[in-house]
Amino acid sequence: MNDMSELPELPERLLEQLAQACAVLVTVARTQGSVPRELGTWMAVFADRVVGTIGGGQLEHQAMAQARRLLQDPQLPAHPQRLALGPSLGQCCGGVVMLEFERVHASDITRLRQRLQSPLAPVALFGGGHVGHALARLLLTLPYALTWIDSREGVFPTGLPARVHCDHAEPVHSAVPDLAPGSEVLIMSFSHAEDLDIVAACLKRQRAQGDLAFVGLIGSHTKWASFSHRLQAKGFSPEELAQVSCPIGLPGLVGKEPEVIAVAVAAQLLMRRTPMHIKG
Repeated sequence: MNDMSELPELPERLLEQLAQACAVLVTVARTQGSVPRELGTWMAVFADRVVGTIGGGQLEHQAMAQARRLLQDPQLPAHPQRLALGPSLGQCCGGVVMLEFERVHASDITRLRQRLQSPLAPVALFGGGHVGHALARLLLTLPYALTWIDSREGVFPTGLPARVHCDHAEPVHSAVPDLAPGSEVLIMSFSHAEDLDIVAACLKRQRAQGDLAFVGLIGSHTKWASFSHRLQAKGFSPEELAQVSCPIGLPGLVGKEPEVIAVAVAAQLLMRRTPMHIKG
């Protein structure tokens, strides 16, 4: 299977490079009105490169220029900077951003590792096939802690970051009771029989605990009609079956390629988190 070590998490990219050179950490400290990025967003400016982004455009350009002045002159005070996103900045968001600047060095790595790690929502992905791999690669770029489950050996790639836990569960649905509370469950195993067992295990957990945030199943309306009939025969009510989303993924995206399906599923998860407003 593929090596995913070329996809390091954003904070790790910063910390790896900080071990070799100092940087200025630019953080969105306060916001007012319409702005490109939310509170706490950061970028690290090195002498020859940048890790992360605070929204692009003139906002980022001016912040990078100030950060590099701070790098060049260690005596220059690192004062906060207030930027109005209006005509003078060549942006029309209309809001205001307060940026904080902080010189950081290798000695700050431990502190920054804890500070910059975003809260990660738990996702359980059942299935290590083509779609599962495409989706896992995408989830690695998003704020999710992934539990990846498959009954087969040798399906998981190498080089996965620490926030991915791989589980060779046999039978595969035996992993459901141990999932983290609040998990969003994505079911796309290599067989319909396994899929059915996983869905049934999720519904049993929902009946007993009600602590899974989402249960999504890959497949067609025909597949779900067949599953619904079998699950009702197992004693699950229509109200319980309504907790399963099938077909999985945000509707309206055209294409059956694994990468397209992965984007649709990831978009569905993100839409469940908070309303998305892209500004700038």
